[in-house]
Amino acid sequence: MVVEPFLFLGLLLVIALVAKNQSLIIAVSVLFVLKILGFDSKIFSYIQGKGINWGVTIITIAVLAPIASGEIGFKDLTGAFKTPYAWIALISGILVALLAKGGVTLLAADPHITTALVLGTILAVSIFKGVAVGPLIGAGIAYAAMRFFEFFK
Repeated sequence: MVVEPFLFLGLLLVIALVAKNQSLIIAVSVLFVLKILGFDSKIFSYIQGKGINWGVTIITIAVLAPIASGEIGFKDLTGAFKTPYAWIALISGILVALLAKGGVTLLAADPHITTALVLGTILAVSIFKGVAVGPLIGAGIAYAAMRFFEFFK
């Protein structure tokens, strides 16, 4: 049905506006415009395939900017590993990257799970003021939980 994507995007836009979530408003608006202009058949599959990599790249640039600007240097790095919190952060970074790897595996193997993950992310972003990195990490957590479940099944 041609109307369903517009209704779905419209609902998401209303949720984004009510929640005053600028990122979600921009994302839905861009998709709306691309769909209205008829670019959806050419661009959406490309965005779907490359968008996560773009997002990760932009987040990585933002995280590395203090290093490039000189705000963080080797002295800060070596000093940070003298605290237990730095070691917790290091281990957390490793675990999140491994969870995301599992998420990519799950989304490739079970694309229908994306719907539930996206809905969960939208709810968290709009209601709880979360950040929309959820689908990949959520998929990773789901992947780990599914493997855990399969192990005890």
